[in-house]
Amino acid sequence: MSQTDAAHLYVEVINNLKKRVINLHSQLEEIVIRTCGNDLAYVDNRREAKDKYQFDLWRDFSADLLKAHGIEKSLLYSESQAFPDFLFKTKIHEGKYTSGSLMELKDSKGDTISSFNSTIPTKTKTLEEIDVVNGGNLVSRIAGMIDGKLASDKQYLEFERRCFYLIRTHKESERVKLSIVDGSFFETIPKEHLFYQMFLNVLRKHLNKEKVEIPVEIMKEVEKTLSHIKDQTLIAASQTIEKASVKPRLRIMAEVHPEGNPHSTHYPEITDGSFNLILQASPETKETEKELSALLPEIDIFSIHHKRNGEHRVFQLRSEKGLHQF
Repeated sequence: MSQTDAAHLYVEVINNLKKRVINLHSQLEEIVIRTCGNDLAYVDNRREAKDKYQFDLWRDFSADLLKAHGIEKSLLYSESQAFPDFLFKTKIHEGKYTSGSLMELKDSKGDTISSFNSTIPTKTKTLEEIDVVNGGNLVSRIAGMIDGKLASDKQYLEFERRCFYLIRTHKESERVKLSIVDGSFFETIPKEHLFYQMFLNVLRKHLNKEKVEIPVEIMKEVEKTLSHIKDQTLIAASQTIEKASVKPRLRIMAEVHPEGNPHSTHYPEITDGSFNLILQASPETKETEKELSALLPEIDIFSIHHKRNGEHRVFQLRSEKGLHQF
């Protein structure tokens, strides 16, 4: 797991802000593509990337090679509406996969983060998980083509990729806030615990609605049984039910609690008109801090304390520092 992708994106976005190539009100897709297009292994909206931002994901591939990999013409420049919005190219360091981070975009005119409609935000995900959540392997197939030989090993689908979220609130307003947020800001308890507790809550509400009382001892056994429901890939997969002519499939969605929103009033340090990188405090974050402070002397670096998940380090560029107007 690496912070490299997010740190590189942060540096390059600031450089483009300074050059007036983009501003805090630019389309989020444009911010990523104009900044790190050549570092991407997957782009969900390939049509807009090419038509609006002149970025062609397939620029290095012949028609015959695309056909050989099962990439139909209709998929070349379309919007797949799959998760995630972007996937960074994978790298190998000392024999281990690194980089390859996921980037999901969340845009809002208000101060809340728009709902996560594809999957629960987490610190890491594998391509295997992504394929199950999407109900198909398009994302891993495209990423595998771009990553080439690095995708030949089974580990390519199984290694934990860092999840980052490009969050904007108060868009089209002077109060705009833009942040690259570590998935740890949203995953404050293990997702395995989150899933079974969700089903347990549903059961309790049904029992309460139907006025059914179950002895405490039995409920403890029920909770113990439900605790085995922890694999999102199994939860999201289509289910075959005997004699049913349809295969039901659960699509898990999530809303962000105010304490899990770095742009909420719980975190006044994240000021209006700022661009931030928010990372969970760790030894790797200390190394990132050294690198970014040398590259970007104009940024402020400080800590905020997540109400549910401890210290996070914030790298912040304010509009009045180095950029009087975005």
